[in-house]
Amino acid sequence: MNAYRSLFIARFALLLQYRSAALAGVATQLFWGFLKVMILEAFYRHAASMQPMTLSEAIGYTWLGQAFLMAIVPWSGDREIQDLIRSGSIGYDLLRPADLYNFWLTRALAMRTVPIVLRAIPILSIALLLPLVGLAQWSLMLPSLAALIAFLLAFINAILLSSALTMLLTVSMLWTLSGEGINSIVPTLIIFGSGMVVPLPLFPDWIQPLLNVLPFSGLLDQPFRLFTGNLPPSALPNVLIHQGFWIVAITLIGRFLVSRGIKKLIIQGG
Repeated sequence: MNAYRSLFIARFALLLQYRSAALAGVATQLFWGFLKVMILEAFYRHAASMQPMTLSEAIGYTWLGQAFLMAIVPWSGDREIQDLIRSGSIGYDLLRPADLYNFWLTRALAMRTVPIVLRAIPILSIALLLPLVGLAQWSLMLPSLAALIAFLLAFINAILLSSALTMLLTVSMLWTLSGEGINSIVPTLIIFGSGMVVPLPLFPDWIQPLLNVLPFSGLLDQPFRLFTGNLPPSALPNVLIHQGFWIVAITLIGRFLVSRGIKKLIIQGG
C-alpha cells in the first residue's frame, strides 16, 4: 500500500508542474462557460414549455462541467504508459513487485485529481464571485449543506469511475497498434452521454432512460444535479449504487484485459 501511496504523491507532484497549461485551460474553459451560459439564457427565455431544470440549475450544472472538465472526463488513456507499451519499455513495469493494474490505476487517479487543484478551484471561485461584478444571474449558487455532502460523496465515486474508464483507454494499447482510434471515439461518447454538452434532463424523453443507465451519467450528470438541487439529497443512495456497479464492472473488465494482454504481449528488441 505504501508503494501505491508514494506513486500517487510523486505523480501528483509531477503533474502540478504544468501550471502554464492549466492557466491557459482556465481561460479557455471560462470563455466556453460564459458562452454556454448565454446560450442557455436565450434558450430558457424563448422556451415555449416548462423545462425539467430551472435556469439557475442549468447554469450551475454548466459551471461545474467547465470546472471539472479535465478531472472527470477521461480524454485519453495514460499517454506515457501507452508509449511504454509501444516502445517495449513496459518490461520495466512488469518487473516491479506490484500489481500492474493497481500500479497503473494509481497513476490514473493522480491524473484525474490534479486538475481539481489547477483548474476547478479557480473556475469555481470566479463563478461564485460573479455577483460582485453585476452578473448574479450567471453565477454559481452555493447548495445546501445536505446537497453539498451528497455531491462530495458522489464526486468521489465519479473520480473512481473516471479512473476506471481511463484504464480501459490505457489498456487498449495492448490490443491495438496506435490506440488513437479508441482514444478518439470513446471520449466523444463520454462527453455526449455524461451531460457535458447538454444536461441530460434536457435531452428528449425517449433517449433519457438509456443515458441514465449508462456509466457516463455517473461521471457528471448525477453529481452535478445533486449539487444544483435538481436531484434531492435523498437520491444519493441510488446514485452511489449506480456508480458503484459500474466502477466494479469496468474495473473487472480492465483487470481481465490487462491479464489477457500481458499474456499475449511480445516485447521485441534486446
